[in-house]
Amino acid sequence: MRILLIAGAFNSLTQRVYAELGERGHRLGVELVTRDTPLLDVVRRHAPDLIVAPMLTTAVPREVWSACPCLIVHPGPVGDRGPSSVDWAVHLGADRWGVTVLQANDEMDAGDIWAAADFPVPAVGKSDLYRNEIADGAIQAVLTAVARVASGTHRPRPQATLPAAARPGRPRPPFRQDLRRIDWHADPTDTVVRKLRAADSRPGVRDELLGASWYLHGGHPEDALSGRPGELIATRCGAICRATADGAVWIPELRAPRAPGEPASPKLPATLALGARLPRLPEVPAPLDPGDGPRTWSNIRYREDGPAGFLEFSFPGGAMSTDHCRRLLAAYRHACSRPTSVLVLGGRRDFFSNGIHLHVIEAAADPAAESWANIQAMDDLVHAVLTTTDRLVVAALGGNAAAGGAMLALAADEVWCRSAVVLNPHYRLMGLYGSEYWTYTLPRRAGHEAAGRLMARALPMTAAAGARLGLVDRVIDCTAQDFTARTAHLARRLASAAANQARIATKKAARERDEAQRPLAAYREEELARMHRTFFDPDEPYHALRRAFVRKEPGPGTPAHLNTPAAGA
Repeated sequence: MRILLIAGAFNSLTQRVYAELGERGHRLGVELVTRDTPLLDVVRRHAPDLIVAPMLTTAVPREVWSACPCLIVHPGPVGDRGPSSVDWAVHLGADRWGVTVLQANDEMDAGDIWAAADFPVPAVGKSDLYRNEIADGAIQAVLTAVARVASGTHRPRPQATLPAAARPGRPRPPFRQDLRRIDWHADPTDTVVRKLRAADSRPGVRDELLGASWYLHGGHPEDALSGRPGELIATRCGAICRATADGAVWIPELRAPRAPGEPASPKLPATLALGARLPRLPEVPAPLDPGDGPRTWSNIRYREDGPAGFLEFSFPGGAMSTDHCRRLLAAYRHACSRPTSVLVLGGRRDFFSNGIHLHVIEAAADPAAESWANIQAMDDLVHAVLTTTDRLVVAALGGNAAAGGAMLALAADEVWCRSAVVLNPHYRLMGLYGSEYWTYTLPRRAGHEAAGRLMARALPMTAAAGARLGLVDRVIDCTAQDFTARTAHLARRLASAAANQARIATKKAARERDEAQRPLAAYREEELARMHRTFFDPDEPYHALRRAFVRKEPGPGTPAHLNTPAAGA
């Protein structure tokens, strides 16, 4: 079928719908729309058989949905209505939630039902839930709905005709800041964490802190520290710890409110955002392996299970600042000092990595210098992985990876992906040539011709497509919640394999041959020469593209590469 995707942004769900439908041979067009988009003209230009809206905050006009079938993906169970469905799911502590694919009509979220899916809700933040369980349910429902439309024989079910048991949702109002407000003197830790997680990526919880207004992003319980409710009591790796009525929470990121007429502020590690406002507080180091002790937070953890080591990390939005990279490198070196034969890098649910931290760079006094420091730190980390020759290294991607984060994964000996992962192994859309030794790792896996196409097309791909190209060695079909356990089982089996030591020896010899043919330093020098010119030339597109991304400035419209003939191939 010829399918037109319309969305407010080419976000993680839109990318996944795009990649999954493309995998099944559908011819795709994409339009990123606003309230001012002449949608009827857009539809006439594309002439689709079907319209699918994976993420849309504006209504589809009657003249569009009456002329062409239009499927709306609503991130709530059948009967749910309103713009804050996922916020409510997390805030209410729902045990189960759902996704509904319905036909657009005159009333928002009230159309006939084409397909639906439901799933258990783990104790995670809104954005994590959206990118995993909700995205999984959305794909299941979208593929079912598209197949039903293509059959020509299926008719959607009007919501009013469904029995009450088949309509577990209900209309809900927008989740505004007055509902998110934290009472630091009365709210227990679990309540504070739930409020923070219901707003973790967007919009954040608005609050007063150290004489200024901030949006708080992310929340993690802390059981070992306490203090006067509402006070800051410690810092850790850029996060702040704030006392609650019965304990404390870690808040990793803050964002200043948008000033009238000004673009959005960067979302930053909390201590960096507070700057000179931050009083002298103890920096409480994170346990690398907290084990079964009190609840606490760390974005880097290491554990062992027999001959397998597991270095897990999770950074908000998958962005890795200079500091993140340096701390992860220190932890990686510690892991390499341990007597293991397999080291798993990653393995948690949600993002693996999206490369350098554009928000921290944008907020820096000298963005060019910070860009340079960040890419050097990323390169140092990737170099450590590439030169590990005494054990096998596995990159385990429970969530999406892009740009330098995708190249970090390719530095490993094996790449394991959850089947739902979306890969974006390219840099072009941010105006960058790229580094992280991609000119070595990408061609050795996919070949020079395919590597060139990936970089030029700059399109998302599924884990299955990555496997066909040689970028992925194992696709693991499981839920996000089961990925860590499945990865651990496979890593233990790999570490116990009889051929393991022979593989390590072969790997070491191959690295020595490659180094003799062309040293890694040569790849790095060539890549960084291109990056240096980009970073330190204020007229390079990178600076405007970075600023627009961080400050959420409106773009010029749908990027042309999303509607090239190759896009639907």
